[in-house]
Amino acid sequence: MRALTVQPGSAGSARLEDVPEPDPGGGALLVQGLALGICGTDREIVGGEYGWAPEGHQRLVLGHESLGRVIEAPGDSGFAPGDLVVGIVRHPDPVPCPNCAAGEWDMCRNGRYTEHGIKQRDGFGAERYRLDPAFAVRLDPGLGGLGVLMEPASVLAKAWEHIEAIGRRAVWEPRRVLVTGAGPIGLLAALMGAQRGLEVTVLDRAAEGPKPALARDLGAAYITGDVEEACKSADVIVECTGAAPLVLAAMTNSSPGGIVCLTGVSSGRRKYALDAAALNRDMVLDNDVVFGSVNANRRHYEKAAESLRGADPGWLGRLITRRVPLDRWAEALDHRPDDIKTVIELDS
Repeated sequence: MRALTVQPGSAGSARLEDVPEPDPGGGALLVQGLALGICGTDREIVGGEYGWAPEGHQRLVLGHESLGRVIEAPGDSGFAPGDLVVGIVRHPDPVPCPNCAAGEWDMCRNGRYTEHGIKQRDGFGAERYRLDPAFAVRLDPGLGGLGVLMEPASVLAKAWEHIEAIGRRAVWEPRRVLVTGAGPIGLLAALMGAQRGLEVTVLDRAAEGPKPALARDLGAAYITGDVEEACKSADVIVECTGAAPLVLAAMTNSSPGGIVCLTGVSSGRRKYALDAAALNRDMVLDNDVVFGSVNANRRHYEKAAESLRGADPGWLGRLITRRVPLDRWAEALDHRPDDIKTVIELDS
């Protein structure tokens, strides 16, 4: 069978190659790969910036945003042939730490977790792969190909869960949320804000293309202007770009008692000045909270499935701006100006 593989740490090493059929030891479910979502993490791994191959191997099967169909499943697995499934990306560390032992492996304390397509565990960029039923999530068949959005949606489901948990520290009646960035993460954050009945504003630099209409069709405002002013009127800020100027603006201009959730990862290629004393003073005096959130556990995948099930499928379908066949995989890694989510079709 064919799989998209890379030698982590070696830029330009990605290739489509023939690999052995998946080892039954990898999980009781045999899954036919249908689609693979591409994100910045995949591009960085292909660029040699990071990534770790499984122990004893030099190459890593790429891909963590999956959609597959069960081919074989034991009778006691809770799955059946034909089920649409998504694989949970992170697996707990072997020790395990207290969080991993409790099923909260997205909050691993010792860093010994593994992740499909990223860290020491082959990904889903293959025509067939194995899943442990404990790390597979069944999808509503009505979602069809839109199920490939589950992994990024799970990241936002976790972010919103934590935002609401922090909000319960006191009387909290949020009305407005600002989402910075209108990529797939930002638009899914906006979707979940709208589903909660909040007034949503999406800030992005794109004045044209599909993004403004997607935000407005949620009932959200879409702006390209003054980020500082937008921050001050928001009870919640979900920062989805990792762009340092936006991160700093969110942290330093949030409203009193505001909650800032950082979901984007900064490149670290440029340095910016920050008045740490002023930030400390304002955060303490205003009871502000800034926190980071990444990855997800099973509960968040299940919440993401509920959110996607409750969304307009036509709107969700517009998030997927390009579908590329597996034999033209390199095109999917080439980010284009109007791209939101690009998907590689694995099923020929």
